[in-house]
Amino acid sequence: MSARDLSVLLGVILIIIMLVIPLPGWLLSILILTNISLALIVILVTMNTQEALDFAIFPSLLLLLTLFRLGLNVSTTRSILSEADAGNVVDTFGEFVTGGNPFVGFVIFLILVIIQFIVITKGAERVSEVAARFTLDAMPGKQMSIDADLNAGMITEQQAKERREKIENEADFYGAMDGASKFVKGDAIAGIVIVLVNIIFGFIIGMTQWGLSATETVNVFLRLTVGDGLVSQIPALLIATATGIIVTRVAAEGNLSHDVTGQLFRYPKLLYVAGGTIFLLGFTPIHFLLTTTIATILVVGGFYLDRSQQQQKQAYEEEENDQQTDDQEVATPDNVVDLLNMDPIEFEFGYALIPIADANQGGDLLDRVVMIRRQIALELGIVIPVVRIRDNIQLNPNEYQLKIKGNEVTKGELYLNHYLAMSPGMDDETIEGIDTVEPAFGLPAKWISEDMKDEAELSGYTIVDPPSVVSTHITEVIKKYASQLLGREETQQLIDHLKQNYPTLVEEVTPEPLSVGEIQKVLSKLLEEQVSIRNLPIIFETLADYGKMTNDTDLLAEYCRQSLSVQITKMFASNDYKMKVITLSPQVEKTIAEHIQQTEHGSFISMDPETQQKVIETIHQQASQAFIDNSTPILLCSPAIRRYVKQMIGRYLTDVVVLSYNELEPDLEVESAGVVNI
Repeated sequence: MSARDLSVLLGVILIIIMLVIPLPGWLLSILILTNISLALIVILVTMNTQEALDFAIFPSLLLLLTLFRLGLNVSTTRSILSEADAGNVVDTFGEFVTGGNPFVGFVIFLILVIIQFIVITKGAERVSEVAARFTLDAMPGKQMSIDADLNAGMITEQQAKERREKIENEADFYGAMDGASKFVKGDAIAGIVIVLVNIIFGFIIGMTQWGLSATETVNVFLRLTVGDGLVSQIPALLIATATGIIVTRVAAEGNLSHDVTGQLFRYPKLLYVAGGTIFLLGFTPIHFLLTTTIATILVVGGFYLDRSQQQQKQAYEEEENDQQTDDQEVATPDNVVDLLNMDPIEFEFGYALIPIADANQGGDLLDRVVMIRRQIALELGIVIPVVRIRDNIQLNPNEYQLKIKGNEVTKGELYLNHYLAMSPGMDDETIEGIDTVEPAFGLPAKWISEDMKDEAELSGYTIVDPPSVVSTHITEVIKKYASQLLGREETQQLIDHLKQNYPTLVEEVTPEPLSVGEIQKVLSKLLEEQVSIRNLPIIFETLADYGKMTNDTDLLAEYCRQSLSVQITKMFASNDYKMKVITLSPQVEKTIAEHIQQTEHGSFISMDPETQQKVIETIHQQASQAFIDNSTPILLCSPAIRRYVKQMIGRYLTDVVVLSYNELEPDLEVESAGVVNI
């Protein structure tokens, strides 16, 4: 058990001991001061709570404190009647309060009891009863209100659950307070009875057993009884007051002190009226200096409060005017048009993935996105726009999605306290986890817990942490859709950057013979097949050479690919400068060439579906072996039909790379991996 648990248990055991075993005077003094301290703490806590449920333990605590106080009464009564001594605290209270006159002290005690029993306890009991009744009656209506808000989408399921729990807790609390207020009432009655018992039996014991006179008996036992009653009734009065505060407390934004001062002095000008009234009382036999001092305090306080409120009101009006100005700006046509703006790249995630983006929680997604932009700039030669990162409560907690120009292009799931283990080919049954697919490359994988990480690595699994998984996925998707991210504005930026070092070259290409839009189409066609456009000087040299001959962007893109032969060769050649390729038979190439149609809008392949299907199936059969060997399948054909072959198989065999003979370096060693025949 913790120290807190032990302290409460020992306190309950101590109460039982006080009811049975006589305690020495010094220990009674400690317990009496402890009782007063606890009562002070309770009333201070109730004054600083904003709503009743902030002190939900109060009903049970009230029972324990009442029992503790009654246990003290039993112990002090035993000591008073048996030894005429209940400790220094009781004796001091009796002597100090009575001022040498026990009857005066007894009257003061009776006044305290009347205040507690008739005023505070009676009122708190009635308020508790009414609050419990109204809280229970209001439960169905509150539940219906929560259901209506939930159905309207104004609150989430979690918020609805929390509000329902709060309503149930309020009903339980006020029901418990209705019963607990009876403890306070019984405590007041018990205090009166105990005092009467002390006086009557003390008088009898003092005169019959101790042989004291009536005057001496009254002086001794009445003084101790009054002292005992006071040390019991003062904490009881505090607890009764706390009970009244807690059951009359209305939920507010501040504590009791804040609400009292804020609402009592809400109208400062009324302090002028109160101050003037007190000042006029000075013309009666009441002391003039005293009334003038109090009236001055009220008037000065009202002045400062009034000035403070005027300043707050002015600040509020300025803020409201600013808000109205903002609302008017939002309502203007220009601002409505601004709502049409769309982020080029958006990354959205569920609330469970917030830690990967929150730097305060150790998230480094923002830094990774910066590195992704740098990586794509180096690999593809395109500067992608800033990635907008935000959470989306409509997604599942562990889900994320990536949008390109407002359209969702991919999604996935992350488990932050896990690692992604990618299979080495042979799965280990001892490695347990959540089966999934690696989002970037579609490989079979598992989400495993951290304690399985070392075992999975020994079994040959590739282990990747969640931030690396999502950053790799983002990188591959952006590469795939890079051509869509390159618009005319982005193309103009590339042209301006190139113009700083190659002004003559740029002037020869644009605006004549090629416009920015035509250059953008050429660059996009290169990016569609993952060909980097970083080497813009070579691309523009090619456009300068062939741009005057044709403005067919498809053909210009083919010329640019041939000019980038060194780059393309290095992209797909092995380390020993070899390349395994699938080739088209002369018959297939002839068939494709015969079905190319030239129109005023461009050229395209027009082949009958049956023949086209045979060609695609044959290419797929030949490419399957490359997939098995974990290599990229490359289809090699003549330059005249390369773009048409890519156009034909692009939708069905997206992973097959189509190259022409002119795009390969002469010293490259080409090995045939198969021939496509029909």
